[in-house]
Amino acid sequence: ELGWPESIPYLDRPPSPLEFYREWVSPNKPCIIRNAISHWPALKKWTSAYLREVVGPKVVSVAVTPNGYADAVFQDRFVMPEERQMPFMDFLDIVEKKVTSPNVFYVQKQCSNLTEEFPELICDVQPDIPWMSEALGKKPDAVNFWLGEAAAVTSLHKDHYENLYCVISGEKHFLLHPPSDRPFIPYELYQPATYHVSEDGSFEIVDEKTAEKVPWIPLDPLNPDLELYPEYAQAKPLQCTVKAGEMLYLPSLWFHHVQQSHGCIAVNYWYDMEYDIKYSYYQLLDCLTKTVKML
Repeated sequence: ELGWPESIPYLDRPPSPLEFYREWVSPNKPCIIRNAISHWPALKKWTSAYLREVVGPKVVSVAVTPNGYADAVFQDRFVMPEERQMPFMDFLDIVEKKVTSPNVFYVQKQCSNLTEEFPELICDVQPDIPWMSEALGKKPDAVNFWLGEAAAVTSLHKDHYENLYCVISGEKHFLLHPPSDRPFIPYELYQPATYHVSEDGSFEIVDEKTAEKVPWIPLDPLNPDLELYPEYAQAKPLQCTVKAGEMLYLPSLWFHHVQQSHGCIAVNYWYDMEYDIKYSYYQLLDCLTKTVKML
């Protein structure tokens, strides 16, 4: 009834700023855009050998987990990864399986790590997406660099950003829910905790005792427990694969769960959303959902 597509549509070229705002941002609809980043040097240059040469021994932040789930519900906690500082070339050794590890490694720090930790690589992409910046009248709040193992999974969540997600190599597999699916998606409050490595190399979960509880989604959309969360059966997920050279426009407040091919490299641009009528509608839906659960 709200006009969500049954599959994610493709655009064969980047749109004009007005067209993009009118057709996609304003109605809050996702799309995959081809030929939007075909001019980026990164598509040809970002081989493992090139990354070793340009970034090499530089120490960067790497998320390390025992199971591939960073920022996810586990053992009734919202567990964040160990943020390990390590030479980038050592991380590449693990991704390329030159060194074996029982753990899962993922460069995924979402604090504009491309500009903050990997400034050597910006010249191979763009500091912003010009037609998006013009459409929204602002520059991105963050530009993030992603590289990791196939076992690294992003749990179901939403962001308050207009997201342009660009795949440089490999593939990203997205499962999406529109904001209107909020009544069918469970949220609960969880004690925040962090993975810590013990002396024997095993992980322990350590509570962040002074931190407030975190609202998060406990459900795995790939294997939902419908006995525990029967409402989810009414949700209508969309699935898509974003291939190298393609860009996904992921609108603000859309729920998304992400998997990837091994060694997939991506760059995404986060533009702050407008807190307009769409946000008010979502807040109303969220409040109604919570109230109904309390009755």
